[in-house]
Amino acid sequence: MATEIPVGRKVRVKVPGSSANLGPGFDSLGLALSIYDHVEVEVIDSGLEVEVTGEGQGEVPLDERHLVVRAIRAGLKKADVIARGLRVRCNNSIPQSRGLGSSAAAAVSGVVAANALAGDVLDTDTIIQLASTFEGHPDNVAASVLGSAVVSWTNIPVDGTEPTYHASPVTVHPDIRATALIPNSHASTEAVRRVLPSDIPHLDARFNVSRTGVLLVALSKDPSLLWEGTRDRMHQPFRAEVLPISSEWVNRLRNQGYPAFLSGAGPTVLVLSTEPVEEALLQEARDRGIRVEELTVAGPVTVEDA
Repeated sequence: MATEIPVGRKVRVKVPGSSANLGPGFDSLGLALSIYDHVEVEVIDSGLEVEVTGEGQGEVPLDERHLVVRAIRAGLKKADVIARGLRVRCNNSIPQSRGLGSSAAAAVSGVVAANALAGDVLDTDTIIQLASTFEGHPDNVAASVLGSAVVSWTNIPVDGTEPTYHASPVTVHPDIRATALIPNSHASTEAVRRVLPSDIPHLDARFNVSRTGVLLVALSKDPSLLWEGTRDRMHQPFRAEVLPISSEWVNRLRNQGYPAFLSGAGPTVLVLSTEPVEEALLQEARDRGIRVEELTVAGPVTVEDA
């Protein structure tokens, strides 16, 4: 029989955003970034109360459809606990549908909050597994859970049972910084995936495999390899048509020597470097309505009793 969580128990979760793919590592590499959502969950007598401020305010549902709420429910079920009612407050800074891991952060915050309310009965692998079921891939989720950079992968059983999601952390060189160029537009991951071909030439697959290896060395040991390590032939060339502004800025930045790439499904463009991007370039981006954020590599999701 499920254990009931006492009314009045409250936890706060701080979850970082993330960038996925990082150029060649399609659906496998992720990087936690220092832009955060804050979620507070309190057990109440009955019902559901949802409040959202910041990003997504006035746009997301304030009921059981909210992703954080769905993730909390999944976490409570997995932990075999129940709550009479829930009050959920979300204060969001991660831009939504911009390729910075907002949906993964929501899923992670919900599962982590539920686990904290239950007394931390779920291990890290289970949290990654549970949160990744909302995404269908673990790259952003694992980055938000573990912090730093991650290599992630999915195992799909031949017997038709549910996929399993896995990840391993990668320590990032302390000199690496991130600059995000965030266009004032949204991109649906599902829609942007539809432009990708079902197959790619063996030569292009080999290219991306080698660059993924280079990128892991660049991230952990030798940042001078970041430009070469962020090259890609698997997904960004096909997305250029539906993300023309992003593609323009990726090409402009790379042509000037900056390791730039599409962050996740876009439209955000991310630069990883040990040196700042030229201010004149960033100012031009701002003048064209593009938001610029200087970020650092973030640590893992954190939780505290409120």
